[in-house]
Amino acid sequence: METKIFKPNQVEAAAALLRAGQLVSFPTETVYGLGADATNEAAVKQVYAAKGRPSDNPLIVTVTGPAMVEQYAQPLSTKAQALMKAFWPGSLTLILNLQPNALSQAVTGGLKTAAFRNPANQTTLNLIQAAGVPLVGPSANTSGKPSPTLAEHVYHDLKGKIAGIVDDGPAQVGVESTILDLTADVPTILRPGAVTEADLEPVIGQVRSNHHKVGKTEVPKAPGMKYKHYAPDAQVYIVDHETDWDAAFKWAQAQDYSIGVMALDNVLAAHQLPTNVEAYSLGQDLSSASHRLFAGLRHFDLESSVKGILTQGFADDGLGSAYMNRLNKSAGQVHFDPTQA
Repeated sequence: METKIFKPNQVEAAAALLRAGQLVSFPTETVYGLGADATNEAAVKQVYAAKGRPSDNPLIVTVTGPAMVEQYAQPLSTKAQALMKAFWPGSLTLILNLQPNALSQAVTGGLKTAAFRNPANQTTLNLIQAAGVPLVGPSANTSGKPSPTLAEHVYHDLKGKIAGIVDDGPAQVGVESTILDLTADVPTILRPGAVTEADLEPVIGQVRSNHHKVGKTEVPKAPGMKYKHYAPDAQVYIVDHETDWDAAFKWAQAQDYSIGVMALDNVLAAHQLPTNVEAYSLGQDLSSASHRLFAGLRHFDLESSVKGILTQGFADDGLGSAYMNRLNKSAGQVHFDPTQA
């Protein structure tokens, strides 16, 4: 299969492929998504096959706004309406109860709920409008690999497996949307993102923020709760504190293979890099680090031969919660031990 590249002014051609049951990757402000007609079960099943994704991992439904959600979800609560008004279009995904048989089990993982997202990307909103249907939209990468923030990342993973990619340049946020479960007794963050608990609570009151995993036998309500994600081929090691970097560089220098380092500019500037270390800047602060995290992991996966990647950790709150959620999954919870240097 030829994978065509479309520019933002070619969404009509991309939409025609979607209407024909084909897969097309689309841009969002967070990462690139893999689109299929959410009302076409056969097309949705192709998404799982293209990504190598477990079939009990539900898919986010990408929409143009509340009016499209109302075609599939049960009547929207006052909290849902308030959140949509405050954060849509944007990096917030809402899990809602569905109308009976509104979407296939291929979308929902067999649940009676679905996750809905209205991205802050006009090109993709135009694409959905042209297609006339909501799109499923998991990240457009091979399952388990770092999420794609460039069209080139999508092409690397899915060339020949999907019909097209709409290229709208780099994603601005760099980590996937916050997922908030509105079907729980207390609204619960199932995946942290750029929209934080502190952002949500002034709008709807109490939010629970500590339910990010499920057991082996549970069906997850949202992506990223059950399976290993975001992992490059090289082992990632989290460096928890800036004071640990002296030991981290000493350890790296002692290895007989190449080591990658992903850290803020001030950390990189403060150390003489060993000859076997390749550095990737995470910028100047947590915001830039979140934006560059997946791109850095992709860099070491595709353009380097390192066998380990030392990556800077941050405090696990606010945007740091989203960053550390992805980094911990990428590393398989492996943290650098400064006593080993």
